[in-house]
Amino acid sequence: MGGACQKNHLLKSADKLQQDTPLRLKESDKMETFLGILIPFLGTTLGAACVFFMKKSLGDLVQRSLAGFAAGVMVAASIWSLLIPAIEQSEDMGKLSFLPAFIGFWVGVLFLLLLLLDHLIPHLHVGSEQAEGPRSNLSRTAMMVLAVTLHNIPEGMAVGVMYAGFLAGNTQITAASALALSLGIAIQNFPEGAIISMPLRAEGESKGRAFLGGVLSGAVEPIGAVLTIIAAQLIIPALPYLLSFAAGAMLYVVVEELIPEMSQGHHSNLGTVFFAAGFSVMMTLDVALG
Repeated sequence: MGGACQKNHLLKSADKLQQDTPLRLKESDKMETFLGILIPFLGTTLGAACVFFMKKSLGDLVQRSLAGFAAGVMVAASIWSLLIPAIEQSEDMGKLSFLPAFIGFWVGVLFLLLLLLDHLIPHLHVGSEQAEGPRSNLSRTAMMVLAVTLHNIPEGMAVGVMYAGFLAGNTQITAASALALSLGIAIQNFPEGAIISMPLRAEGESKGRAFLGGVLSGAVEPIGAVLTIIAAQLIIPALPYLLSFAAGAMLYVVVEELIPEMSQGHHSNLGTVFFAAGFSVMMTLDVALG
């Protein structure tokens, strides 16, 4: 009798464990996602804090090196974390498995080219005298912050779409691969935060306002990530398109913004070397953790 009671108790406990475990995993996944989308923002914030410890503005070669490193990270992330998974998720289309990645990629490029970057929002690139976008009465510092904010949007979307795939239970997108992308973006956001806060300081802003400008430029990333996760949850079958959309947007930023920054001024190979370094770091992170 006692053995039967004990057996029933064990069966009930097992049933309860089976019911409870998915809930715990779901809550754990939510927390992991929450922390993951904040990591890139933390990288920007720490980079912007350099304004409190560095007395001089960043030298031209330093800025070019940091731009090259950021470009390398973004190119590698676009390939290994976004485009390749997008193609792999469309394998059931056979020889046309490239099509969702192709379409999403071009929509991402055209989204920034025609709708956002050059036509709707006035912005000024670091080291440039001529503002881009519509005519505006915004200050130089405000337009500098907007310029960095604009190319943080695709990065936030990229992190968001990776975590959306993870939350949807996509077997080809793991928590580790999403974390790898998040860490890679955070690493390149650290110098990016310094790239915006230090020139703001050089423009005459106080250290506090320069730091705030750097922080605000990165705040769009977690916001973009959350919005992308919400959108992806509504249209999960479109995940390959969203992955490649983020890749197209990121590569547009690299070619339009970062490569010119790393190549301006007198000739130097530093930008190229740091591009290779950033590419290697992101590739290693994605393969090792993903």
